Amino acid sequence: METGLISKKYRIAMIRQRFRFDGGGERIVSRMKSILENQGHDVTLITRKWQEDSDAVICCNPPKWTRVLRESLFAKAALKTAREHGFDLVQSHERIPGSMVYRAGDGVHASWLEQRSRTMSWLSRQCQRLSSYHRYVLKAEKELFEHPDLQAVICNSRMVQQEIAERFSIDASKLKLIYNGVDTDIYHPELRKHRVTVRKELNIPENASVYLFVGSGFQRKGVNRLLKALKEITKGYAIIVGRDKSMKHSERLCQDWGISNRVRFVGVQKEVAPYYGAADAFVLPTLYDPFPNSIMEAMASGLPVITSTKCGGAEFIQNGENGFICDALDQTSMVDAMKYLDSNEQARIMGENARKTIEPHTLLAMNNQLTSLYQNLLSDS
Repeated sequence: METGLISKKYRIAMIRQRFRFDGGGERIVSRMKSILENQGHDVTLITRKWQEDSDAVICCNPPKWTRVLRESLFAKAALKTAREHGFDLVQSHERIPGSMVYRAGDGVHASWLEQRSRTMSWLSRQCQRLSSYHRYVLKAEKELFEHPDLQAVICNSRMVQQEIAERFSIDASKLKLIYNGVDTDIYHPELRKHRVTVRKELNIPENASVYLFVGSGFQRKGVNRLLKALKEITKGYAIIVGRDKSMKHSERLCQDWGISNRVRFVGVQKEVAPYYGAADAFVLPTLYDPFPNSIMEAMASGLPVITSTKCGGAEFIQNGENGFICDALDQTSMVDAMKYLDSNEQARIMGENARKTIEPHTLLAMNNQLTSLYQNLLSDS
């Protein structure tokens, strides 16, 4: 791969408050860090905690007595640390005003709150509106996007790019659309070789229609809406990969709805790929999601996708061709889409189209776009 090596060596800081080695956002941070290092630069991660000593990591762990203090004190301390070390470029993956580059991986908080309020009671909506935490995040977000030091915002979907442009006073040229890449060699239709083995382990009939969910944050991403729809698919099964504090509630709903025998909660999996191979369709009825990696992985694995209008991944979906898009709370449309895919053959045909759609969006394509962005930013500094 062409690394685009720049003659001058720069010192770059990347800020990420919590770094979990199994997190999707963290994989993106690591990839961006590698791209810059391949260009010959020194990259340092600023984070709260790290598992071992490293010259490439600065631990910055101020008190976090409340949610607001957790965010605000880290933001101040991390930016102060970056400036004290004299980095040439500071890229944040947190809402920190004064960052030079920001990756909007969490989307726009105001948009998320709007979608979330649709599922809340009047009283809960008022509590959300008065929440000191949400008010802090909204303020920090506005200050971030309208700060004069901000040079670029990396958006992983057109949805997020448009939301930022519409809500904030920011030069549109700063909004860079760079989709996450997917490893199309790992996530490939050949994963169907795992179909028999995984289904046997989970006691799922070989010819049954299987709907797959992958992710955490069950309430936001719509696990219970998927399970409710499954009631109408009399022979369908669901595999839920991931964990959430509300899992016990979801399991109780399965019992109440009489579908426990057709739902498999398998928790967090170190290797998710075999589950894509065992499924017929991927379902993510999320209230709001900038662009989950799981949609790209599912499509690359040859699965049609059912997702919502407020998911960045919907940009890749053509209704009836490679999946379906419906409002997250439109239960009827989701049931209809799942019923349409309640056929192994129909799901396979649409899955082939999904694979073709995602093939251009490789890790190499993302690397090349990011390389070009960093070259331009650093050559101007």
